[in-house]
Amino acid sequence: MPTIPKRIHIIGSVGSGKTTLARTLATATSIPYHELDNVVWERRLGGDRRRTDEERDAVLADLVKGESWIIEGAHSTTWVEESFRRADVILFLDTPYYKRMKQITFRFIRQKMGRESAHYSPDFTIFRKMFRWNALFERETKPYILKLFKDRGYPHIVLHDNQQPIDWAEGKEKRHV
Repeated sequence: MPTIPKRIHIIGSVGSGKTTLARTLATATSIPYHELDNVVWERRLGGDRRRTDEERDAVLADLVKGESWIIEGAHSTTWVEESFRRADVILFLDTPYYKRMKQITFRFIRQKMGRESAHYSPDFTIFRKMFRWNALFERETKPYILKLFKDRGYPHIVLHDNQQPIDWAEGKEKRHV
């Protein structure tokens, strides 16, 4: 039986299915998952507060010192690279662009209807920003990440769907896609 990674970083664009995949893996493996948004933002009753870079880095450093974790987020790779270095595997969720656009739209509608919660106000400003972030990810961040993985030799698996089976999660030998 293959060894299941204990430190997993999931990266992908907004709308790619990172949180869904993280929750699924956390349930299957009993490994706690953490959203990078909650590392950047201190969640408070009176309103969220953006942490300073130093606070954010300290929170992430504490998380990656742990024996097991699943971290997911689409944030800039410069400050999250320590989690890449410590990860047993990085799952790069490279969902097709049109599917991400669709997911962003459906998520916005669910949030506006009150069927899905959000840490932000689901207004048209954030809706437009998500489309811009998605385009920026496709154009700049994705090529940068793939080059970074190649140059640094980080162990990674590219998934094209958040429902795509992962061999070690299915009890099979691990292979990189």
